[in-house]
Amino acid sequence: MNEESVMGGACCLLTTSELVPGDVIATDPDGPWLVVVRTAPATETKTRLQLRPVTGGPDRERVLPRYERQVVRRTRVDPAEQPGPAQGDAPRRRVVVTGLGALSPLGGDVPGLWQGLLDGRCGVSLVTGPAFDGLPVRLAARAAVDPATLLPRPVARRMNRSAQFALLAAREAWRDAGLDPAGTVAAGLRPDRTGVSMGTIIGGAPVMVESRLALDERGPRAVSPHTTPMIVPSASAAQISKDLDIRGQSRTFVSACASGTEAIGQAIDAIRSGRLDLVVAGGTEAVITPEILAAFAAMRAVSTRNDQPEHASRPFDDARDGFVLGEGAGIVILEDEEHARARGARVYCEAAGWGLSADAFHMAAPHPEGRGVESALRAALADAGATPADIAHINAHATATVDGDRAEALALGRLFGSHIRDIPVTANKGAIGHLQGGAGAVEAVAAVLTLRDGLIPPTVGCDDPEEGLGLDIVRGSPRALPPCGDTVLSNSFGFGGHNAVLALRRR
Repeated sequence: MNEESVMGGACCLLTTSELVPGDVIATDPDGPWLVVVRTAPATETKTRLQLRPVTGGPDRERVLPRYERQVVRRTRVDPAEQPGPAQGDAPRRRVVVTGLGALSPLGGDVPGLWQGLLDGRCGVSLVTGPAFDGLPVRLAARAAVDPATLLPRPVARRMNRSAQFALLAAREAWRDAGLDPAGTVAAGLRPDRTGVSMGTIIGGAPVMVESRLALDERGPRAVSPHTTPMIVPSASAAQISKDLDIRGQSRTFVSACASGTEAIGQAIDAIRSGRLDLVVAGGTEAVITPEILAAFAAMRAVSTRNDQPEHASRPFDDARDGFVLGEGAGIVILEDEEHARARGARVYCEAAGWGLSADAFHMAAPHPEGRGVESALRAALADAGATPADIAHINAHATATVDGDRAEALALGRLFGSHIRDIPVTANKGAIGHLQGGAGAVEAVAAVLTLRDGLIPPTVGCDDPEEGLGLDIVRGSPRALPPCGDTVLSNSFGFGGHNAVLALRRR
């Protein structure tokens, strides 16, 4: 059956539930005619269709209301006779962002984070208390709200602080995506087709320290029976999975400060491959403890400006002297575009691609020339099908360490050449500190909002950029996103040479 004979046939109206293999429909008014290859229930009210263009090519999947009327050609087609995708040409699903959640030093939700970044506020302050007295570094960016106060006490006491952050951010993102807070089934989703993908570095390790103190001071009966499930790094993903009844996958990625970004990237791949339709993805961390601060101070990795906390985190600044430890969580809801369209979801942007690499150089220092960083950047561009000319903005990792900021600038300069001076760059860590495993996810939320509003937040703390970096750093006040280019990069690089980059594209 050729295209002319199909297109020339008369039409009739059938509901989606009445379609059978061989029917020819057009799910979009101006789209191609598609042959129904297979039908299956998606939910009680929706049907999943496998469709193939009449002219041949990759199969497509649609999830449509069961009783929605479809225009159907009376001339039917045998699906077995239709040319399918060429060998090795499997369809790659497009992934979009449909929900955002965050709990950060600038606010207890996404609006608080975004307004704080646009206003150029700094969330860094002195940490106080007997446990911190005498430390060489007493600076940190604590979350703007205590997560334990936002959860019922019996729930909060069974979760570590990092998991509390993650659960609250996930709930916000879930609601923002237009999904029923009662969980996947109530939201009309298939629980086995949804997943969780979280990044963290330490997870609930501080709980182990607390348990040791309780053991030493009050004996074994003082150790909580919830200690073991609270200390595992996967606790955050497990709590989100349980809370939202997500049964497809629950995964945790630990790759230093690139953990949150890698978790989002891995979720993109899970949706593209067809394993999942929707993933709650992001990162979380809560490690502002005397032990961690003392350890970072011993490494000389953190700022020592105890007398100027609001001026301590200075990405790309000539006077920078180390990062400031922060805490919080960021979550994005990633979804197959067709799945999102079928349920009428609002789409922020496309999660166009991501890149991953390793320095293979040092356990703490970056490669001095940023070779691994450059490799991850190139991989993200290739995965997104983008070129350097497509990049409108870069949300830099920029922790405010001397070597780290230089390595990132060198990598960007080599990749983009002289064009790098035309790409506005910002760094969020001057405002929120370094959220460790949560950093990349919170910064990805900021990058999505930059695409939504067309505004780039200023880089707090960068008063006098280091000479020779060659970057156009957004400072002082927000700047409009350039009209040229449609893609934003969000960079994350961590101890041990873990590098991950996200590419987000405006629709």
